[in-house]
Amino acid sequence: MHKSFPAEKGEFKLEELKQNEQIQTPKTKKTDEFHLKQITIIALAIFITFCCCILFFFVIYRYNGFTDFWKKLTYILQPVIIGLVVAYLLNPLMKLIDGKLFSLFKGKMKSEKKAKKISRGLAIAGALLFLVGIIVLLIAAIVPSIIQSIQGIISTLPAEVRSLVDWINDIAKGDSQIADIAEEVITQAGNFFENWMKNTLLPQAEVYISSITSGVITGVKFVINILVGLIISVYVMASQEKFAGQAKKIIYAIFKPVRANVVVETVRKSNEIFGGFISGKILDSAIIGVIAYIVLAIMKMPDTMLVAVIIGVTNIIPFFGPFIGAIPSFIIIVLQNPVQGLYFLIFVIILQQVDGNIIGPKILGDSTGLSSFWVVFAILVFGGLWGFPGMLLGVPIMAVIYYIVSNVVTYSLKKRGIPGTEIDYVNLERIDKHTNQPVYETTEKNKKQDEKSAGEA
Repeated sequence: MHKSFPAEKGEFKLEELKQNEQIQTPKTKKTDEFHLKQITIIALAIFITFCCCILFFFVIYRYNGFTDFWKKLTYILQPVIIGLVVAYLLNPLMKLIDGKLFSLFKGKMKSEKKAKKISRGLAIAGALLFLVGIIVLLIAAIVPSIIQSIQGIISTLPAEVRSLVDWINDIAKGDSQIADIAEEVITQAGNFFENWMKNTLLPQAEVYISSITSGVITGVKFVINILVGLIISVYVMASQEKFAGQAKKIIYAIFKPVRANVVVETVRKSNEIFGGFISGKILDSAIIGVIAYIVLAIMKMPDTMLVAVIIGVTNIIPFFGPFIGAIPSFIIIVLQNPVQGLYFLIFVIILQQVDGNIIGPKILGDSTGLSSFWVVFAILVFGGLWGFPGMLLGVPIMAVIYYIVSNVVTYSLKKRGIPGTEIDYVNLERIDKHTNQPVYETTEKNKKQDEKSAGEA
């Protein structure tokens, strides 16, 4: 007989190992899946960081190529950008007209949907007509003034030149040395002009003609882009609720509800900041332009309409706008009447004080929540990056950045149980590590905080 004990013992051990494996397998699989998920997340984070580093390196060291690509992209999308800007600017007026017309048509139409459609169409048409009317009025006011100013300069220039020549001759008669200097200056100026005509103007005539032709073509393309942009703005205003719904759908598809709510609230706040600032600044500048026109007309200043438009348009730029508008306006006036130019400077200073202390705060209020330092900082930085659009939009962009950073800081402090208001940190010396409460520089407060910390410890 053969003994089967070893085989039975081996079978018993095999069955025992199988049972243990069956018992431990689910837990082991979960652990392996967890580790695999962690490794995948870490690898993905490393890959994204690496890609961001490459992108940053490319932007820094290939800056010219990046800017060329960006300029080309913005040029291609120029009609879309114009349409979005026009739609955003006209949206408050369109909504106001739409609300009035909808309440009027709602009881007279068979369905609210039809009433809404008709009121929306009429509101869009009314808003666009308002925009076109403003542009036509500005052109009608500015172009005749510019033509009149050019004609005045052309008509008065010969007389001014003759007066200058007579003045030089009178001085020359009294002093021969001055006469020699004046004659030498005139001779050198004539030689310079003659050389410029021969060596620069005539050889570069083809370049100038091609530049003028290119400028005309660019102007025609820009007009076409404006027309296409107006058409795009109609579609955007007509379907803005649909676009907003699609954007929210994408946000909630990408982020979890908690973070998606934060994103939506941030976008809503950004829209509130931009809309309040831009609409308020436009209204403020329009009021300043009207006041300037009335006062300058009473003072009988030359080119009243042109100067008032320059003051009103440049006033849209915060802080530096009044100075930017005052310089060309002063030159226009002082060339025709130096004394009135001085009066104009005094008037501009008074007007800007009234605007900065009375009109502006009443209209804008605290729409941005920025201090004067951050306003100047935003204008300098974004104006240096994007020119005039940067100077105009730099303040609301900075306000949005300030809002986001402030919320992140406040949330982080509250999560740690530390006070989040700015006033708590003005005279702060340190945060107590036991109570997470601020300890101030004042001696009495320090004693109270130290006693409280010692008691709790």
